[in-house]
Amino acid sequence: MFDLRLSSRVTGRRIPVVTVLFLLLLAAAASAQTPDPAVRQRALDTYESQNLVAALPLLEKAALGYPNDPIVLSRLGFALYANSADEKDAVKRDQMRKRARDILLTSKSLGDNSNLTQMALDVLSNPDASQIPFSNVKAAEAAIREGEAAFVRGDMDKAIVAYKKAFELDPNLYDAALYAGDAEFKKAHLSQDANFRNEHFAAAGGWFAKAIAINPDRETAYRYWGDALDGQGKTIEARDKFIEAIVAEPYGRRSYVGLTQWGERHQVQLGHPRVDVPSSIVSNKPGEAKITIDDSALKNSEDGSVAWIMYGMIRAQWVNKKDGGRSDEFAKAYPNETTYRHTLAEEVAALRGVIASLQEQMKNKRVKQLSPSLDNLMKLNEAGLLEPYVLFVRPNEGIARDYLTYRKTNRDKLKRYWLEVVIQQ
Repeated sequence: MFDLRLSSRVTGRRIPVVTVLFLLLLAAAASAQTPDPAVRQRALDTYESQNLVAALPLLEKAALGYPNDPIVLSRLGFALYANSADEKDAVKRDQMRKRARDILLTSKSLGDNSNLTQMALDVLSNPDASQIPFSNVKAAEAAIREGEAAFVRGDMDKAIVAYKKAFELDPNLYDAALYAGDAEFKKAHLSQDANFRNEHFAAAGGWFAKAIAINPDRETAYRYWGDALDGQGKTIEARDKFIEAIVAEPYGRRSYVGLTQWGERHQVQLGHPRVDVPSSIVSNKPGEAKITIDDSALKNSEDGSVAWIMYGMIRAQWVNKKDGGRSDEFAKAYPNETTYRHTLAEEVAALRGVIASLQEQMKNKRVKQLSPSLDNLMKLNEAGLLEPYVLFVRPNEGIARDYLTYRKTNRDKLKRYWLEVVIQQ
């Protein structure tokens, strides 16, 4: 649960030339290095003990004997990344980060699809943020840096003392509370004693609660708390925290890791309802809108699909007028905005127009069996969860801008969507 402080995705799959060179150099060195299972195991055990400082040279040695082992390479890449944060020399730190990224890309090319590797690659593909101050309070900044150094060495007790000091010096320092909880989690996770584990998982939860009180709209503390609760066997409580992580930050990949892994651990299937919208709209100039609808929606007159005609017709009412001014629909829904965008209100109005048309067909008994998409759409509307569905499943840049406003008064609905629709038990 080392905090990766991610900011974006890696989109490319091509392995850079420097990575190929690394592979060749590693293979050449390995030709003179006999694989030693004991060396490999010692390196992995040290890594798992959370002492990433001591693990680094051991993993370097293990990688010479196992140059194509994705497990060894993933641990080596992450250990390099973690140790780079404590390197004061900017040039050396940059070199460590680049090498860590190359190694992790090599690990990925060898089949490593772990969340840890992908998230580390995410952060390493962006500018170095490790030296950005955590706090404007000088003493708190020094304390949290001391905690980070102890954490990477695997000294969780010293890390907790330092993080606690940082939090006391700066009570609004989210990261101090988060990292103290993470260190408590590590202590619990590494122990085999049931009482010790439960005590420190609970202590971790206390710190995560403090972080959430500071900023309830960051996902990390919810996700970490979910791991701690699951470690205590509190499956349902863990699930709820993982959902809250998604509600806090729904448009970042990290937020979904907790619930996805929870579902895998507990064999719970997760899935959004499928609603295929066979209609689209394009407006290239004010006052004009080109509506298209798939032929498939018009061929079957008995499954209600003809109702999709309403989707494009209603959305066309939201685009700008011929004079370039806002449409009446958009201006009414967003009086403070001067530029048209595709909005949550527009999308929901269009989908409800489809539902109204469908209900009229059903009233006149023209529908024998609903198409799966329309059946799902009707159920979402009846449950009052159409807006959450759009925000989580059909967001574009315009719609996503409405999320924060919607969440202010509908947090419970957003949670309900995951509990009642996505989690299929």
